[in-house]
Amino acid sequence: MKISTDYIKTITQTGKEFDSRSHELLIKAGFIDPVASGLYSYLPPGLAVLNKIEDIVRTHMNSLGALEVSLPSLHPKDHWLQTKRWDSFDVLFKVQSRHDKEYGLGPSHEEIVTPLAAKYIQTHKDLPLGLYQIGTKFRDEARAKSGILRGREFRMKDLYSFHADNLDFEEYYKKVIVAYQKIFTELGFEDVKMTEASGGDFTKKFSHEFNVLTEAGEVDLIYCAACDFAQNAEVLTTKLTKCPKCGEEIKEGRAIEIGNIFDLGTRFSDDFKVKFKDEQGRPVSPHMGCYGIGTSRLLGAIVEVNNDKNGIIWPTSVAPFHAHLVNLVRDDSKFADLIYRTLQSEGISVLYDDRSEVSAGEKLVVSDLIGVPIRLLVSDRTGDQVEWKLRIDEKTRMFSVPEVVKHLKDAYVI
Repeated sequence: MKISTDYIKTITQTGKEFDSRSHELLIKAGFIDPVASGLYSYLPPGLAVLNKIEDIVRTHMNSLGALEVSLPSLHPKDHWLQTKRWDSFDVLFKVQSRHDKEYGLGPSHEEIVTPLAAKYIQTHKDLPLGLYQIGTKFRDEARAKSGILRGREFRMKDLYSFHADNLDFEEYYKKVIVAYQKIFTELGFEDVKMTEASGGDFTKKFSHEFNVLTEAGEVDLIYCAACDFAQNAEVLTTKLTKCPKCGEEIKEGRAIEIGNIFDLGTRFSDDFKVKFKDEQGRPVSPHMGCYGIGTSRLLGAIVEVNNDKNGIIWPTSVAPFHAHLVNLVRDDSKFADLIYRTLQSEGISVLYDDRSEVSAGEKLVVSDLIGVPIRLLVSDRTGDQVEWKLRIDEKTRMFSVPEVVKHLKDAYVI
């Protein structure tokens, strides 16, 4: 992708106040564009990152044996009346059709996936069953804030599982926890806190949340820095000063919730009268679980914890491009053009700053702002070599073009 013709321009000055660092950087670097409060367009590099995030999530959902589906966002009112959530789910967008029908815009999909699963669950041999989707959700938030960290329209992966009994559900639940931990590690998060929290609108049982510590968060956590103990502060009845697991000092912090898992029990299967025949031929309600990951929120969270004063620092796993090629040779782009074509022919995605009217300083500022992990620089002093620099490091090295190709393939396993 050439910046001169293909990249929607970066915005260094907006005159706008931002309530989170990720919100500011994603807009300035040209990854998202605000439409209205809580509504954003994903521009080409932002969409590239979002697709990589969702591909990682998809891989680990498939590893659980879950089946990917695509469910409608427009939900008939009758489905929500059946679960008694039409009036109790306070962030549900409600739509009036000109044909005297009412619909809800899906904030979650229990009302759709449960009657779907009922058509395919006849006996215990059909269980367990896992169905997931990655799609758009809608929630009528009272106050959208922090950019894509809390929007009114957002991307989400939601998995729903159906089980013959509680024991089978608990085994599956543990497997999902492991899958989530692998996902977050692959996305570059070094310290994700799993906490117990209230089930909220979905269930009266407890749930678990996965949180990343950052000042932009809206979840209050208490946690131990010495072990894995962490709790959502809202479920505590007494103030803790020492860790109940290891005795070390308790810390407090703000966090972004990036995933959650719920034990739904038989609430929704009972509401829709879903039954299967157990080994004795008796009708039984399947035990359900729900597992969510906000994929667009992950995009914001990754930036929130991976940035410096100059801009974004993308983890290699989700970087919008493999390399950012910057040409600083005035009035001569032949060598840089050759490098660009060579890298593309090798299956390496490149953001190429080929602009001739922009100063060297501005090009380097833009490179740091966008945050591609590897910068390749061509200038009068590099001759027939290329300067290689990591976004996270001030050191530079010089490589030939074939060496650049090899090192990039090694870095990204291309």
